[in-house]
Amino acid sequence: MKNVLVINANPKRTSLCKSLAEEYVTAVAVRHEVKQIDIGDLNFDLNLSDGYDRVVALEPDLVEFQSKIKWAEHIVIVSPVWWGTVPAKLKGAIDRAFLPGFAFQYVEGQSMPKKLLGGRTSELIITLDSPPIWYKYVKGNVIYKHLKHSILDFSGIKNISSIYLGPVIHSTSTSKRAWFNKVAKSANKLK
Repeated sequence: MKNVLVINANPKRTSLCKSLAEEYVTAVAVRHEVKQIDIGDLNFDLNLSDGYDRVVALEPDLVEFQSKIKWAEHIVIVSPVWWGTVPAKLKGAIDRAFLPGFAFQYVEGQSMPKKLLGGRTSELIITLDSPPIWYKYVKGNVIYKHLKHSILDFSGIKNISSIYLGPVIHSTSTSKRAWFNKVAKSANKLK
């Protein structure tokens, strides 16, 4: 049994991402402990106005966000592609919560910081309005590179799979049903 954290990165109150996150939660809860975060429900200042030059106290929702990240052994991020990458509120939560001493630690004399969130795995479920193959191979797969390399790998979290669902804008009930089945199947494969 694993501790699984599912993050719905779409800040809207109702969305396909929220429904897909709930589908994953339902399927994975049969065999694992699970918690969910809806980014839209978090209350915090997105702006890291002083960078890391000044320590700013975290709002209670970000303290809870960090607590759930620490608790998790497997993290699932369900995100739409907005302007090529993640919604600003998810990026803001990461900027504010993935701090030195929490996600990584600079080590004197070394060019690469120590990864503090090692031992965890992740899974990305990405929705987009363009065809996934076009997004990945023509547009450069920015969301994957951003999340996997710049955030997850940097913190020590190993991404084990990525699912792309789209185009959403012209999807049918049949294609959406297939996407929900794909997400449930992925949750059922988690060991």
